[in-house]
Amino acid sequence: MISSDKIIKTVAMVQKENLDVRTVTMGINLMDCRDTDADMMCAKVVDKIERKAGQLVDVCDAMVTKYGIPIVNKRIAVSPAADVAAGHSMSGYIALAKALDQAARSIGVDFIGGYSAQVQKGASQADEMLMDSLPEAMNCTSKVCSSINVGTSRAGINMEAVGRLGHILLDMSKRSKDKDGFDCAKLVIFTNQPEDNPFMAGAYHGHGEPETVINVGVSGPGVVKRALERKIEENGADNLGLDDLAEVIKQTACRVTRCGELIGREVAKRLDTRFGIVDLSLAPTPTVGDSIGEILEILGMDAIGAPGSTACIAMLNDAVKKGGAFASQSVGGLSGAFIPVCEDSALAAAATRGELRLEKLEAMTCVCSVGLDMIAIPGDTPAETISAMIADEMAIGMINKKTTAVRFIPVPGKKAGDKVSFGGLFGSGTIMEVPNMGKSARFINFGGHIPAPIHSLNN
Repeated sequence: MISSDKIIKTVAMVQKENLDVRTVTMGINLMDCRDTDADMMCAKVVDKIERKAGQLVDVCDAMVTKYGIPIVNKRIAVSPAADVAAGHSMSGYIALAKALDQAARSIGVDFIGGYSAQVQKGASQADEMLMDSLPEAMNCTSKVCSSINVGTSRAGINMEAVGRLGHILLDMSKRSKDKDGFDCAKLVIFTNQPEDNPFMAGAYHGHGEPETVINVGVSGPGVVKRALERKIEENGADNLGLDDLAEVIKQTACRVTRCGELIGREVAKRLDTRFGIVDLSLAPTPTVGDSIGEILEILGMDAIGAPGSTACIAMLNDAVKKGGAFASQSVGGLSGAFIPVCEDSALAAAATRGELRLEKLEAMTCVCSVGLDMIAIPGDTPAETISAMIADEMAIGMINKKTTAVRFIPVPGKKAGDKVSFGGLFGSGTIMEVPNMGKSARFINFGGHIPAPIHSLNN
């Protein structure tokens, strides 16, 4: 039986500390929707999504009523579109993107992910067609998200794809000039992309997943922040060590994970499908008090980006993972601390003040979850420079056998220091300076493939 004090604590976490279930994401296998006729393929896709996920929003709303815990987003992740549409022309891919958008609108979900391809060792004709279709596909849809996996620790990095994606991002940016290049926010480029990630824009339904599955993403930066503040208020900062604060983070992460799994399992049961994983990622929002950056400040960083920031985020990330692992056998996805600059009020402010720069962010991604996320860069950044920054982040993931990702937004007509606002959970911020622009073209133009490190051959 759940004790009354735990109920009271959970209510306080919701009302005062921004606890929420950030997303309930249903994964759906669409491989049986393939068809040589594009119209028939799209009809099958819409029909299956509506059949399998038609009640998702209503069930999630019922969970909010029952438990009082907000579910911010309801989402769908589907099989990689490059596989579903293989053999079709460009028009078939665009039709599939529109069908996914139609299905998402029909059932009322916030986003649908899976307009994706896996190209870590090389790109098939289907993969190349999908990448070439990205500028139009993202521009003519509003709810469809895309991801491209260009590397793994076992396969290395596909530098042909990396070089290509720099140009694709600039094309996407220009097509959405009236929205400050926002289409680019719907594309994530990965190394070691997980098949069960519930967070957008990088969610897709991997080939190793069941026919349908419910994955949950729970986020609680505000809860962790307040727990740390209480510990310091009760004991005094002089009487605490970093190990004491790490224990607070771990215990808080444990409570939040259990909350997410409870919601996820009941949603799965009501939809007669399997429960997959709970992803305990401290994913911030632009709301003050719901920030990873504010946690770093509590942990002693007077300037986010100052020396010690990498060690600080490493401790936070480790404690979150340990707490989640203690709470559940079903922790998966990304599970750690996100540092999306535009989506975090404190990180955005640090970037505006010049305290947090791209070079330091890259160092911090070596030890946190994901990577260089939601970063606005000047619209005149050369394609080869964008590709080189992608390559750097992919190399960190490959060598360290961790997931890393990039979500850059080149903002047309704007330069470093200018302001940009994308609205909602996507936030706002200052366009960050890109160092040494135009100095990496010869490296990127070699193309080819970066081989995997020798450790990946073990076992």
